Amino acid sequence: MPPSPPILHDDGLVRCAWPKQDPLYVAYHDEEWGVPEWDDRALFEKLILDGFQAGLSWITILRKRDNFRRAFDDFNPEKIARYTPKKVERLMQDAGIVRNRAKIVGTVNSARAYLKIMDGGPGFSAMLWDHLGGKPKDNKLRVGSPYPTESEESRAMSKQLLGHGFKFVGPTIVYAFMQATGMVNDHMVTCHRHAACAKLAKRR
Repeated sequence: MPPSPPILHDDGLVRCAWPKQDPLYVAYHDEEWGVPEWDDRALFEKLILDGFQAGLSWITILRKRDNFRRAFDDFNPEKIARYTPKKVERLMQDAGIVRNRAKIVGTVNSARAYLKIMDGGPGFSAMLWDHLGGKPKDNKLRVGSPYPTESEESRAMSKQLLGHGFKFVGPTIVYAFMQATGMVNDHMVTCHRHAACAKLAKRR
């Protein structure tokens, strides 16, 4: 399905259509989505939040993100890996997050997998970015372009993450994660953020 045409906003900037006019969503689109992320822990947080998004909309997770950070110790993998069944039960009572037992337990498993990767190799970021040769991929999306929901890279990344013990990292979830972290630049070419994100990619 092709993406919707970009929208001209009241501030005179053209943006991808998906944030619509929601101020929180627009800020996320302008400041975070598509910006290349290289930090190990930040990538871990974004991957976990995308896993919680499964079956929901991203704006739902975005509105709860601060609650998630509080509940999950700022997504510190060392702390999450030590969560006990009692801690899981407390999280299941936390109305500020998505109370899905499988996703909460999966986060604990993913934190343990993350620590093993960090201890035994070049690092989480290096492992993931290696699927793209270490640099972002620019899909140069235009009106009428097919809009990808997964890719060869997301399928390979998904398989690798599952092999390490991560949960809720199917190819579609991983592709959304790649978009969010700037591994792929899926801003429409006429969106004001496309060129800015492409410039950040070249700077790296």
